[in-house]
Amino acid sequence: MAGGESSRLFVYNGGFLTQHRVRRILQLSGYRLRLGLPGPGDTVGVWGNSPTAHRGLSVAEKRNAPVLRVEDAFLRSLHPGRAGEPPIGLHLDRRGVHFDASVPSDLETLLATAPLDDTALLDRARDAIARMQEAHLSKYSGFDPATPVPEPGYVLVVDQTRRDASVLASRGDDARFREMLVFAQEENPGARILIKTHPETRAGFRPGYYGPEDANRRVTLYDDPVSPWTLLEGAVAVYTLSSQFGFEAILAGHRPRVFGQPFYAGWGLTQDEDPVPRRERRLTRPQLFAAAMMLYPVWYDPYRDRLCQLEDALDTMEAEARAWREDHRGWVASGMRLWKRPALQQMFGQQKRVIFTDDNAKADATGRPRMVWAGKATGDHAGATRVEDGFLRSRGLGAELVPPLSLVTDDLGIYYDPTCPSRLEELIARRATLTAAQERRAERLIRSLTDKGLSKYNLGGTPPDLPQGHRVLVPGQVEDDQSILTGAGAVRTNEALLETVRAARPDAVILYKPHPDVEAGLRTGATEAGAADMVLTAADPATLLGAVDEVWTMTSLLGFEALLRGVRVTTLGSPFYAGWGLTDDLGPIPPRRTARPSLAGLVHAALIDYPRYRDPKTGRPCPVEVVVERLATGRIPHPGLANRTLSKLQGLFASASHLWR
Repeated sequence: MAGGESSRLFVYNGGFLTQHRVRRILQLSGYRLRLGLPGPGDTVGVWGNSPTAHRGLSVAEKRNAPVLRVEDAFLRSLHPGRAGEPPIGLHLDRRGVHFDASVPSDLETLLATAPLDDTALLDRARDAIARMQEAHLSKYSGFDPATPVPEPGYVLVVDQTRRDASVLASRGDDARFREMLVFAQEENPGARILIKTHPETRAGFRPGYYGPEDANRRVTLYDDPVSPWTLLEGAVAVYTLSSQFGFEAILAGHRPRVFGQPFYAGWGLTQDEDPVPRRERRLTRPQLFAAAMMLYPVWYDPYRDRLCQLEDALDTMEAEARAWREDHRGWVASGMRLWKRPALQQMFGQQKRVIFTDDNAKADATGRPRMVWAGKATGDHAGATRVEDGFLRSRGLGAELVPPLSLVTDDLGIYYDPTCPSRLEELIARRATLTAAQERRAERLIRSLTDKGLSKYNLGGTPPDLPQGHRVLVPGQVEDDQSILTGAGAVRTNEALLETVRAARPDAVILYKPHPDVEAGLRTGATEAGAADMVLTAADPATLLGAVDEVWTMTSLLGFEALLRGVRVTTLGSPFYAGWGLTDDLGPIPPRRTARPSLAGLVHAALIDYPRYRDPKTGRPCPVEVVVERLATGRIPHPGLANRTLSKLQGLFASASHLWR
């Protein structure tokens, strides 16, 4: 109904009125919530088979009104709904409810009759399954994938919350769960049995069917908050009544033993103790997934306030899950200037406020993981996560104290320092192999960045008239920047860089672009640029790249931005994008860079995997595509007069300190 004529939806459950996200998804789906009694053409909305559903069902029967059953989608949020977190998607079913096989639901109808043989749809399904596994996304994704699981070889018996609607619909009770546990032991003699506790039971919201009395030398109650995908890797068998865990077990390659009648039973992918006779069709895993995760749910995009496809919901949950997983223990941060701290608090302090201290003893006493601004790291920060600006930073200079929209966190090193491995290097090597979906996403991102003319700082400006000839763009750099101090080769100054380019390209038109921070008088690196044919001041580097034939650089990020635009790049140092077969490298490349990713692979690692992004409009962790849109069209906060004055003072102090070195 989305996009068509809206329908009045009469509800009798307070949650429909108090949960803004639910109301908004229903509104975008074409329903206007109302109280009172429905008339001709109206619909009654109920929440699944909840304890309050009988109110709406009674009214619907008396008024001869159709019923819309609303339920959470199978990819919901970080934590259970009882923790107060809104869902990222809903099931809107006009026939029944997916977990109750007494009446065919819209989902069962899709599984039984939909033409699930479309190649494009099934390719999307396979890619989405792989993406959920790699990102460790589940219905509730508030867990740390690094949490260890037991040694492989166990049998999983899945507990559920007592008297849950899905349990009652499958005629589940204490006896049924006891029977399931007995079957698991008898059919797997000698194997360890793990009873997987439901997340709501672990959180104390609702009890399950198993307790300490069920544990023995073979049977263990297991309630650690681990990734379902990792847990399923080590399992030799899975037993469930009707849990969504059984669906994920199918996606992970299992054929679970099912004692109830969940939506995923009866299609040839499960061993059914209580089969549904009318389910005769045989489906593949991608077909089951496509119907349940792509055709059936309604997904919501919280950044753009619109309905969306599953892939967009995955973007959202990846960003949310990564932020929670990295931040839920809290951070203690060192080496952070005062003006940076509010932005760092916004980025990393949503779960627990960041503690800022440069006192090592105080930092250690917090018991928290530690982060340090990469350029301020010393031997006292061993084991700390390095933090730096991301590659799509802002609209305006960092040295002008413009807050960043992206930051990178690196637990191995930092991207600009080739003297030791970094997490970005590991990601680039991994992305030498991409799925079709990952390649398409990276290519879309490249097109978006180049079409919109975006770069790190997005300064704007009108491109100048350039001399004719073979144009070589030489980006100037801040000569005392850490990327030069750690990553430059024999050529370490802007003047030497220009002289090297002139010697290599004597007949070329050499265009020198001073670094924006240097041009603004905020950092060191000014040069006479005598070897250049033209010095390009007050020009946005991104606008120049479409008009040049080559870029020569020491370690500048402009070399990476040139690669995005198909410009040939020669490096004299060891920037993160050098050494992978995509640049002409004249500098000292670390021998460990042996992988050969495509440009899409490099972009996926550097712009999708590595940075953290924050949406300036909603304040939420977000995927890179949202930041690209905000930079291109949105309103980006800019520092006020006090910050601009402070940035000038910062530049003066930096210049003065440079004179005294």
